[in-house]
Amino acid sequence: MAHQVLAGIAILAVAVIYGTDVFCAVVQRAAMARVGDGVLTAAMGYIHLYGDQRLKFPGAIGLITTLAAAVTGALTGRGIGSVVAGFVAVAALIVWFGIYGRISAPVNARLTAAAEANQVPPDARALQQTWDSVINPRAGLQGIALLSLYLSSVLS
Repeated sequence: MAHQVLAGIAILAVAVIYGTDVFCAVVQRAAMARVGDGVLTAAMGYIHLYGDQRLKFPGAIGLITTLAAAVTGALTGRGIGSVVAGFVAVAALIVWFGIYGRISAPVNARLTAAAEANQVPPDARALQQTWDSVINPRAGLQGIALLSLYLSSVLS
């Protein structure tokens, strides 16, 4: 029972980040490619300002409850398929956090600082292209985590 509750909470939290990343990959990237550097800097700077503040909680809860669900599943004797799926979800989220921390977060910080200073960095477009280059893998990793969490909860 604890495994399913933890997996359910993890699914809800991970789904928030998955949905955000999919939206960015499908809509935001295309929209930002069509605007000038000033609009790009202001829009993305403020999106990152609020996103980085407000999405920390579901991101952290997703990782913590995914790990807790995987460990609980292993300790309570769930089947090997369930346990493997749980740890695949953990691995996908750890890789996601690595990409976010190494590539996305530094871009977010630069664009946020520029937006708050009402400045347009000369490399604004390159910064956004760097950010865009990892959004599909990020969305994919979140999708893998969601699917794995689901499998972990339904396999015995």
